[in-house]
Amino acid sequence: MSESALQKVLDHARSGLETREAFFESSSNQVVEISRALALALAKGGKILFCGNGGSAADCQHLAAELVNRFKLERPALPGIALTTDSSILTAVGNDYSFDNVFEKQVQAFGAPGDVLIGISTSGSSPNVIAALKEARRKEMLTVGMTGAGTGEMISLCDHVVSIPSKDTPVIQEVHIAVGHLFCELIDHFLFEAVTELEPYLV
Repeated sequence: MSESALQKVLDHARSGLETREAFFESSSNQVVEISRALALALAKGGKILFCGNGGSAADCQHLAAELVNRFKLERPALPGIALTTDSSILTAVGNDYSFDNVFEKQVQAFGAPGDVLIGISTSGSSPNVIAALKEARRKEMLTVGMTGAGTGEMISLCDHVVSIPSKDTPVIQEVHIAVGHLFCELIDHFLFEAVTELEPYLV
């Protein structure tokens, strides 16, 4: 007999809650550390680029919008760019070169030393995200990876890796957006609410 619809709901909710709790119990300090690094990059005139595929592409656009518009706090716009949104660039690069290069070429065009690339891949092995992280490293950008339990090649290419302890893609993505929201909230905290906490890192 197949699992009931109600049981599917309860099982997914339980898995999500357990994964979220496990991640934040072990990695809350890491979330603060990464957020501080993002705020520091912005304070020094850098920008934050995002790349990912599918649902992770949607997360890129979501988080870039939170930076450019606002999260909770009324404050100046912050430079967040999703590399997932320009269909002409994506199809031109995909057609002329390879889909593996669609983010890498944009990092070449828009990235600069001191900027940040946040690459989101639930497997940690998406070829176009890996290529973009490699290019970001070449350009002396800060690299942040967001993945699941399997970090793949991402682990060797990132200054910081957010690894969600799950192999269930929807659950990983749900915790990714929670972490992304905290990045946005803590960036605002460091830049506009508790500037003195960031000052020692500005030297």
